[in-house]
Amino acid sequence: MKRYRLKNLDCASCAAKIEEELKKEGFDYVMVNFATKEMMVDGDAEKAKEIVKRVEPDIEVVDADEHQHNDGENALNRLYFIVPSLVLFGIGIVLRYYYDLDNNFVFGIFVVSYLLVGWKILRNAAVNSIRGNVFDENFLIAIATLGAFAIREYPEAVGVMLFYVVGEFFQDLAVNRSRRSIKSLLALKAEYANLVRGAGVIQVKPEDLRAGDVILIKPGERVPVDGVVLEGESTVDTSALTGESIPRGVRAGDEILSGMLNLSGVLKVKVTKELRESTISRVLELVENASARKAKTEKFITRFARYYTPAVVGLAVLIAVIPPLVFGDPFSKWIYRALVLLVISCPCALVLSIPLGYFGGIGRAAKDGILVKGSNFLDALSKSTIVAFDKTGTLTKGVFRVTRIETRNGFTEEEIVRFAALAEAHSNHPIARAIIEAFGKEINEAEIVEYEEIAGHGVRARIDGTEVMVGNDRLLHRFSIEHDTCRVGGTVAHVIVNGTYAGYLVISDEVKEDAARAVRELKQLGVKKVVMVTGDSREVAAEVAREIGLDDYYAELLPEDKVKVIEELEKLKAPDDRIVFVGDGINDAPVLARADVGVAMGALGSDAAIETADVVIMDDKPSKLPKGIRTARKTRKIVWQNIVLALGVKLAFIGLGIAGSATMWEAVFADVGVALIAVLNAMRILR
Repeated sequence: MKRYRLKNLDCASCAAKIEEELKKEGFDYVMVNFATKEMMVDGDAEKAKEIVKRVEPDIEVVDADEHQHNDGENALNRLYFIVPSLVLFGIGIVLRYYYDLDNNFVFGIFVVSYLLVGWKILRNAAVNSIRGNVFDENFLIAIATLGAFAIREYPEAVGVMLFYVVGEFFQDLAVNRSRRSIKSLLALKAEYANLVRGAGVIQVKPEDLRAGDVILIKPGERVPVDGVVLEGESTVDTSALTGESIPRGVRAGDEILSGMLNLSGVLKVKVTKELRESTISRVLELVENASARKAKTEKFITRFARYYTPAVVGLAVLIAVIPPLVFGDPFSKWIYRALVLLVISCPCALVLSIPLGYFGGIGRAAKDGILVKGSNFLDALSKSTIVAFDKTGTLTKGVFRVTRIETRNGFTEEEIVRFAALAEAHSNHPIARAIIEAFGKEINEAEIVEYEEIAGHGVRARIDGTEVMVGNDRLLHRFSIEHDTCRVGGTVAHVIVNGTYAGYLVISDEVKEDAARAVRELKQLGVKKVVMVTGDSREVAAEVAREIGLDDYYAELLPEDKVKVIEELEKLKAPDDRIVFVGDGINDAPVLARADVGVAMGALGSDAAIETADVVIMDDKPSKLPKGIRTARKTRKIVWQNIVLALGVKLAFIGLGIAGSATMWEAVFADVGVALIAVLNAMRILR
């Protein structure tokens, strides 16, 4: 797979045309992204470049990593032609209408004014027509304006060309601004890295770093690549990855990710991943490639534009020929109306604003720490009506702690916790770690004389002559220990001391602070059913479901059982509704794939999560899901506003043009003006 940048790609329909032509030529994978001016192809790169040159001669194909040129400067260069053309056009208007002159000198002024702004369009129209691309915007505008010259409407011909080029100029400025806005959301790569070499430090490019290198990150510098902190302590701004403004602390042993901003102390970091594998590179690649997965709306408009333009051109030909032959009207009257239709038939407003709208939505979501892998998933997210959450690591923190201690037979809480912690000292199980953490003191392993693990039941240890057993209810029954409690909500560790039941500890997985808010906001957004699917016990699932306000829960499930639950939920939804499953992206891979939209808690860049899911929440906060749905719905709303605006105005002007009530000036507004309005509307999603 090779990536290229397409310099001078200023037309969305041109991008669609290039992609279509490359696919026709048999390339296995092609993606032309108008929003980023990039092309990805899998196949013969030289052949791809030749095809691009054949379809669009003005476009220059360069390697994606070449220095970016200034799009704004290229747009501003047009002013060198627009300004003198405008001056000459003004002079021509004054001479023709104020002084009533209509000679060769006045005609020459209009021709020069026309050629100053129109020479490039005339050239492209001729070249593209020779190559078979008849129905592009260059050909339509060229024919319309030359036709106006033929019926002696010189001022209108020049005015239409001038208005069209000025409109394109402002449209390019708006598109470039939109591109810069989207890029600025994602411009998170560090420009350099401080590589430690011996006793000194040298500045190198981030792409030159290798795993195992040691780098210094000073306050105010962005983290260039993923790594582990060796020395130092600091706070880092993670908003670039998570959308959260609250900084978090890092110290020796902590993982630190590319794209984070170091705020306070100096950090010495060991590189664990090269730039191309680091989190920020993966994030940028996901967002920039998202347009490869197009929404149905986007695909429909591309297909619609393919037939719409030839249909309007055909209609224009019929209007120019049939009424004069049938009714005996002068040809000039109907040719003028046909020329109005030619101007109006450009599909640019549709083809341009829709991908920009979706790309803006994906960029907005990325700024909020939500990675959406395609506009099709953004569309699906906007139609969410059933949401299923995994429990551990999704609705809960996945961090166990002792939440309750119950004593029996005269033992104190301190004694129970101490005995349990010593008995579990050799275990790495999360429950054992929670008990040791609750003890909170250093464990003297010399006290532990014997240790035995009883599979499926618990552990047995001898501590300074005292026999201690810690385990589940089955352990109590196996050794016939008298006890008064069997079923307790949550995970329970029973403690037996010298054969006597001493009590139990309840170990709970903490519910995330924003879990209840996420459920509440989902219901406010009209999500009909919010459920939880978990492998945990029914008692634990019921407690979590009650605490955060879920509609239902499914407990004690294996991964394949979770898939069956999603299939059952499928029967409850309408055909156009979508089921969203939110999980950790590793154990839940089958159900993430089965749901209409799989959302992974990314754990700040978990490789498995990013690769498995359709959407990745970078900071593991459930409340990001309703935010993502709101962004998806706003994007979809803006896209449909643009479709209705562009089609409505164009169809209205087609009717007015046929009736003779629309001039070519108005037709240019219907084309370029609507495109500009649609682009500006698409940019709203970025705010």
